[in-house]
Amino acid sequence: MPKRTRAGVLVALAAAGLAAGTALAQPAGAATKAPGFLAAADLPPYATSSWTAGKVTAGLPEAVEVDRCLGLVLNDDRGSWYREFHTDLDAHAVQVGVESSTTGAAKARFTRLNKDIASCAARTEKADPDLKVTFKDYGTLPVEEGAHVYGLHTQTSWGATDIRLLAVGRDGRTVTVVDWGRMGGFKDAPVKAFKKTATKAVDKLH
Repeated sequence: MPKRTRAGVLVALAAAGLAAGTALAQPAGAATKAPGFLAAADLPPYATSSWTAGKVTAGLPEAVEVDRCLGLVLNDDRGSWYREFHTDLDAHAVQVGVESSTTGAAKARFTRLNKDIASCAARTEKADPDLKVTFKDYGTLPVEEGAHVYGLHTQTSWGATDIRLLAVGRDGRTVTVVDWGRMGGFKDAPVKAFKKTATKAVDKLH
């Protein structure tokens, strides 16, 4: 399996050095019921391989915790779950659901996530001069309390490229993030299909 750049599709992938399925123990006092999650069939179709879904697991994958786009907001919550997805080739995805104690806290998390994703390209380039990251804002989606879709293309100094699509959505006290990635550029990003995936992800939260 090809190795990927950390800024490209880090949050999804064993190929970045993540041991697949790693989870944190659920802390005492944490919520016990996971929000609704996507199924494999909800992911954008992949031409040469079907999607396989992992189990819904309490906590966060290790890669999400250290990810520059997402980790600052998702790695300290006691009510989080995730589900990883993969194809037989280079496409991977992960969905994270985070339940906050109040609607206000969820709103703040949603706002912070959007800001962190928007600034992720610049912060990544500053931290690693070997990477060039291009950011695209694909706009909002009219679902529940809102969702937003973004794209990030990462190119290394030695020529490797990754494309990543991110969606952040909220329904009440729950925020979800869907992170999709593969090798390639913006031309390889199934933006229209991913917007449908993001809408389903938010719809399934309740």
